[in-house]
Formats: sequence, structure tokens, C-alpha cells
Amino acid sequence: MNIIDELEWRDAINQQTDAEGLRELTNQKALSLYCGVDPTGDSMHIGHLIPFMVLKRFQLAGHRPVILIGGATGTIGDPSGRQTERSLQTLEQVQANVEALTAQLKKLFITDGDNEIRMVNNYDWTHKINIIEFLRDYGKNFSINSMLAKDVVSSRLDSGISFTEFSYQILQSLDYLHLYQHEDVQLQIGGSDQWGNITSGLDLIRRKEGSEAKAFGLTIPLMLKADGTKFGKTAGGSIWLDPNKTTPFEFYQFWTNTDDRDVVKYLKYFTFLSKEEIESLAAKVESEPHKREAQKTLAEEMTRFVHGEEMLEQAKRITAALFTGDIKSLTADEIEQGFKDMPTFEASQETKNIVEWLVDLGIEPSRRQAREDITYGAISMNGEKVSDLELAVTPDQAIGGRFIIIRKGKKNYSLVKLSQ
Repeated sequence: MNIIDELEWRDAINQQTDAEGLRELTNQKALSLYCGVDPTGDSMHIGHLIPFMVLKRFQLAGHRPVILIGGATGTIGDPSGRQTERSLQTLEQVQANVEALTAQLKKLFITDGDNEIRMVNNYDWTHKINIIEFLRDYGKNFSINSMLAKDVVSSRLDSGISFTEFSYQILQSLDYLHLYQHEDVQLQIGGSDQWGNITSGLDLIRRKEGSEAKAFGLTIPLMLKADGTKFGKTAGGSIWLDPNKTTPFEFYQFWTNTDDRDVVKYLKYFTFLSKEEIESLAAKVESEPHKREAQKTLAEEMTRFVHGEEMLEQAKRITAALFTGDIKSLTADEIEQGFKDMPTFEASQETKNIVEWLVDLGIEPSRRQAREDITYGAISMNGEKVSDLELAVTPDQAIGGRFIIIRKGKKNYSLVKLSQ
């Protein structure tokens, strides 16, 4: 299957500058293409993955991808999708973010082979250009009228846009020109909000290299959930690729909780499963939705891709333990992941009677209620029901010497941290 055919089947194409020409080129040769990301933070989130998964598909089809880290454009800020000016980061912070994103992208996408993904930083060529060269050699090729007509700029005219952010599309265009000239790049891909920047780059290439220059642009659709809300956001915020920001367990849970109406779309976008495998899972969504096989497969594929097999198995162990109540099978680190967002209490190393201990922590409102809940089997400690009103809670009972898990009823968990 031609890569364009595959992307169409996966509903991963929004716009193309020349669909027929790009299809013909991909049939003729292994082309070089690029996708960029600005280092606005020290980690990507799952929304950033969308164009890079497309880039990976090009690689698997035999093409030569380039990942661009915006060490220069990241100091300016892309106005796309924003209605206010971005707060500028220090050059030192941008560089720290560059290093973090480079490591993250290498882990996910760099492999051995003839069509290995290359990584570049636009600071390497941009910082050599002085202001006179920028205005004469590049600015002269841009019409203010055309720039104002771009959606990314026109949407900001009422609220206001600085010259700094206004110039962003010139810098990104310069990137495409540089990669066209020095890396034989003929295709830029990006999210739908990058259409104006991509077409500006194509205009610059043709002004500099001639109207017959073969260069193309392709954008990926904006992804919304079935309920109309933005993909990748939860009540707790973004789903990050950095395990210190979003734990592998939280990452796994995000995908397992995917709505039936979205799961097939996500399988197409984010996994490298075959058409036959995805169609089989789609059929199970229709015939056996309660089994959630598609969601489990999606969660496994994505957690393995981002965090590796070991972290996937850990996430599955935590999930199983929470479902069965087998808390003692977990390590202290797994407890910390799985109970991160649950009510948390601090306890001393002092030995106490279970009734007093529960009341002093605030898990139970009164001794009477604590005794009643224990008597009727409503209290479990580390997965085991408590029936003895005289039970002494000691530091030895803490998992890993750090945590005691109390469950009240069927679903009300509390994490108790012992002071060290």
C-alpha cells in the first residue's frame, strides 16, 4: 500500500498542497520529509505525537524523515492556536528544553537502518543570520498582505499580535528552505494549525529556487473527542510523555478509558497495527463492547511504545491489583503510581489501635463509626479485611516501609504515608 493510501485509510490527512504530485513522488522515490516541534516545555504530551506518528509511518514505508527541534523558533513562540502573546522563556530554559525533547524523541523514534530518522535544530542555521540579512534575503520575499491573510495571523488581529510572533512564519519558512537546500527535504507535515506556516515555506522555496521546485505540504486533522472536547486533556491536565509528569500507570489508564466512539480512530492514528487487526478490533467494539478489547490493545500498544515493556507490565499489575484488591502484590513504587491521586494522609511511626488510628487520620469521622465499619467488614488494610477492633497498626505493616492502603467499602481507597 502506498503511504498516501495508508494515511487516507487512517483518516490522517487534512489538507495537501498537491495531492496528485505528492502521490506520484512517493511512488517514484524515497523522499525526505520533516516535522518540527518547538521546545516550549521539557516534555511533549500525547497531542504532540500525532504528526510524529505520521512521520514514523513514512519511515516504515521506506522514506527518510527529519525531526526538527525549534531551538530558534522556540525562543519566539508560534502564535498558532493562541489569542494572547506567549511569555518568552530565557535562552537557558529553551536550551534545557531542547535537550529534554531531543532525548525524548530519540528514545521514541531513532532506530538503526538506512532510513534512520535524522534530527536537526533550527538554531544551528538561524543564529548565523544577522538582522540585515534577515530583512534583505528573506523578509523581502514576504508580502504583508499575504501574511495578514493567514488564519494564524488574521485570528489575532483583534486581540493584537507583536512583530515577534508575526515574524514566526518567516522563520519557519526559512527552516523549510534550508532543509530543502541542504537535506533534500521535499515535504513538510504538521497539524492543521500549521497550514499557513507550511504554505509560506513553499512560497519561499519557489521564490528562491524557481516555480518548478518540487516541494509539498501535508497537514493532519485537528483531533477532537466524540464529545467535542480537545483530545489529550483530562481533568488533571495534559497527558505527558515524561513518566515523572504522567506516570506509566496514568498513561495506561488514559487509553483504557477511551470512549467506544473514539477507540478505532485512535487505533488508526497512534498504533502500527495492520488494517486487518484494527478492523477485527472495530468489529469487537460493535459486538462485544463490554470486553473493551480495543481499549486494552490501544493502551498496551501506546504504553509499550512510549514507556517500554517493563513499564507496561507494571501498569497492568497496578490495574489488576486495584481491580481485585490484591494490594500486597504491589511494590512501594507501584503503590505510589497507582494511588497518586487518591486521598492521602500522613501518619507517624507510632503503634496505635486501629480504631484510634483511623479517627486520628481523619479517614473515619468518629470512633463509633470506625468500630461499626470494622465490625461489618467495611474496612480493609493492604487488601485484607480488618475484623479485630483491638488490632495494633505498626510500621511493619507498611508496604516497603512507606505506605498503608485503607479501603472503606468497595471503592473508597486512602493512601497513608508513614513519616520517615
